Amino acid sequence: MAERPGFYLPDFCRAQSVLAVILIAELVALLLTLARQGISAGFWPDLAQISLFLLWAALGTAAVWCAARGLLGKLTAPAGSAIALALMLAVTAAVTEGAWWLSAYTERLLGLASNSSGTDHLEFLLRNLGVCAIAGGLALRYFYVSHQWRSNVEAEAQSRVRALQARIRPHFLFNSMNTIASLTRTNPRAAEQAIADLSDLFRASLREHRERIPLASEIEIARAYERVERLRLGERLQVDWQLDGLPMDAPVPALILQPLLENAVYHGIEPLDKGGTIRVTGKREGSKAVLTIDNPVAPKLVARRTGHQIGLDNVRQRLELMFHGDAKVEVFEAPERFVVTLSFPAGGKPA
Repeated sequence: MAERPGFYLPDFCRAQSVLAVILIAELVALLLTLARQGISAGFWPDLAQISLFLLWAALGTAAVWCAARGLLGKLTAPAGSAIALALMLAVTAAVTEGAWWLSAYTERLLGLASNSSGTDHLEFLLRNLGVCAIAGGLALRYFYVSHQWRSNVEAEAQSRVRALQARIRPHFLFNSMNTIASLTRTNPRAAEQAIADLSDLFRASLREHRERIPLASEIEIARAYERVERLRLGERLQVDWQLDGLPMDAPVPALILQPLLENAVYHGIEPLDKGGTIRVTGKREGSKAVLTIDNPVAPKLVARRTGHQIGLDNVRQRLELMFHGDAKVEVFEAPERFVVTLSFPAGGKPA
């Protein structure tokens, strides 16, 4: 189910979030113990008690926020904040009561005289709830501001991706149409194939930027682009595909390979009088799929390489929006070569 924009809490069902909760609870326990005891004989026992209490409260809150994630995702930010804080207070109250009665039971079991009273019990509960309300309010505020910042960054990135996604170089479109027009009389079958390939490219460029497609489909889009350009460049364009090691069912964002192949043609092959060969290789390395595009470059046209950045930024943003830091784009520039390597999750289990 898609989340509403107002839902800003992190996913506390994830192991990374649980680990962060544990570390923060332990840090707070250490600070509270140092503030109360300093470095003294009672430091370690006090740290153990405070750590145990905070861990139960923090992990309990994370658990109920995880369980209530579906409900919170349907609410606006103010309503979701109120319910999230109420759940946090409820967990703190439950842990406080449990700690109080456990302490009282232990004292009775050991035959120790209890100095606790109903007033102390209420004071203990209210003090913990007050601290929880302040800490919870600060935490929710932090989560909200962090979420808004990430949303703004992602919205800007998505706007750039959509603009780049809808962009087709005019020279490519015009050259393709002229090539198709010249083929309609001399080679109608080739013209028909070119129209079909061009339609596939347009259809891919209009696809929703968040949509995942199999890697095999993305490669077919790139091959369609190659076929269209080969009609224009002829034998000057050679593409060596070595992709047997790739997991073809791996989900990827649309148009991560075709823009790089287009850059290789436009900035590498086209300026060369005799053309050249673009090498597209792929393999699986553990849990990652690695895809490399290697093209020759005319040394005297090195300054023209800046045009590569548009396509590279496009691909980087697509991979980042889909894989959130689990993919990368690496560039290697040599005097007569330009190499781009993509690394992204392969999906499934390593072979």
